[in-house]
Amino acid sequence: MRRILFIDRDGVVLQEPPSDFQIDSIEKTSFVNGAIAVLSQIAADFDFYKVMVTNQDGLGTDSYPTQQFQPYHDLMVRTLVGEGFVFDEMIIDKSFAADNLPTRKPGTALLAHLINNNEFDLTNSLVIGDRWSDIELAQNLGCKAIYLKSGLHELTEEQAEKYAPTIVLETDNWKSIYSFLKLGLRQVQHERITNETNIKINLNIDGSGKANIHTGLGFFDHMLEQIARHGKMDLSIETIGDLHIDEHHTIEDTGIALGEAFALALADKRGMERYGFALPMDEAEAKVLIDFGGRNWLVWNAVFKREKVGEMPTEMFFHFFKSFSDGARCNLNIECKGDNEHHKIEAIFKAFAKAIRMAVKRDPFSTFLPSTKGVL
Repeated sequence: MRRILFIDRDGVVLQEPPSDFQIDSIEKTSFVNGAIAVLSQIAADFDFYKVMVTNQDGLGTDSYPTQQFQPYHDLMVRTLVGEGFVFDEMIIDKSFAADNLPTRKPGTALLAHLINNNEFDLTNSLVIGDRWSDIELAQNLGCKAIYLKSGLHELTEEQAEKYAPTIVLETDNWKSIYSFLKLGLRQVQHERITNETNIKINLNIDGSGKANIHTGLGFFDHMLEQIARHGKMDLSIETIGDLHIDEHHTIEDTGIALGEAFALALADKRGMERYGFALPMDEAEAKVLIDFGGRNWLVWNAVFKREKVGEMPTEMFFHFFKSFSDGARCNLNIECKGDNEHHKIEAIFKAFAKAIRMAVKRDPFSTFLPSTKGVL
């Protein structure tokens, strides 16, 4: 069964004019950065059935005559054909939003022939769009959505929550879309349960920096949020630990579980950089070297003068990173100096996040394994 790639037009393939959102002159006709090259690569590397689905308000009426639309639409088509990308179908709804017709996105009336065709795998098909209507179209079709942020149509907080299960990739560039199609997301759910802690982790290494952290330790949550934000990964951690005794098991076991989640997500290291490093924060200076090479080791060169930062014992920072190194099977070399203890540990976590980000970067055009051993 073939997968379908449903692609919006304005804001996705062609730049959408913010003045009136209508591409009706040569001056207003330009391609979204990277669209031509990536669509050409998609056509060469994948066997998608390619369908453009676009709403063109009042096309053919006095408010939007066909002669103001067709020449520039045809220019887009000819340009893409010249680069090897051909749409199998063009689905254009000409109604106004006020008409509320089932043919208009996110309605699916014009796509019934595809929905009812057993030759297509809708479950694993994708919609690429920049508006809520594109994402809701994906929901209505039973497929997934790639949200290409054009900067003109931001999702509300309610919409973002509603569409979260449907959006598999949120990005502002076409290169990331190609990388996702080629390599997929490194996304895992991991759970670690002991007599002392119950930890649930959702990790998307190829995310956008979203964090939802609850360990029962406020400062620890704040530091873990730095990993998500500065590592540009989506990270959800829920830790229920024996805090009535002390903080040790909660911090240590969270480090182990997070490391194990990384080990699962990075099981295939082909095309990955493997190494990472970096960060100053005010007077503090932190250096973190990391190697996801399959062996655990920690070199720790950081001294804290205070017993606690927030409610977190400073001695537990070493234990957290040692636990992560053990769980992820990675080398860590951490060094920090400075005067303010808060700045020092926050600099370490930010540098740690940046080092991870560098190490997990992948080249979608490479199957190179970064090791002379031939295995990692």
